[in-house]
Amino acid sequence: MNSNLKKIVMAALLAAFACVATMSIRIPTPGTGGYIHPGDGIVILAGVILGPGWGLLAAGIGSAMADLLGGYFVYVPITFVIKGAIAFAAGSIYRKMGKNAKTCCAAVALGGAADILLAAGGYFLCECPLYGLAAAAASVPANIVQGIGGLVISMVLYPILIAIPDIRRIAQEARAQA
Repeated sequence: MNSNLKKIVMAALLAAFACVATMSIRIPTPGTGGYIHPGDGIVILAGVILGPGWGLLAAGIGSAMADLLGGYFVYVPITFVIKGAIAFAAGSIYRKMGKNAKTCCAAVALGGAADILLAAGGYFLCECPLYGLAAAAASVPANIVQGIGGLVISMVLYPILIAIPDIRRIAQEARAQA
């Protein structure tokens, strides 16, 4: 199968996986009516496996689709941008740092740290005009917890996924495009 076609198929699979992971477990959070979910782990891995550009699209589309299907219509564009930015950051970090197995794992962890900062900060900034400062601030701890969960999930899934030859090849190609 053509390399570009494999990347498109992988992007579609990761978008679908991000959507399902986001919708599968929902723990309600205070302030804004949001919820904690395991989807951030897939968002990070989308950037790592596909690279910054394709990862942004896969993570943004999959996560925004979860908001659309879940009835969180106002969040669709916000989520697309924030989750896309997280995947872009994770992919960029992985591309710059991922030279061997040890630095690749460290890069995934730093992608998780970027998730924590971008999700908590991004949603806070977007929720301030929607709900007010107090409600937006109330959602920050939950977004931090969700980011930590994403970091842990991505660290657990990364070695499993990267052991699959086609996924490893796609990630290596994305990393080599620096």
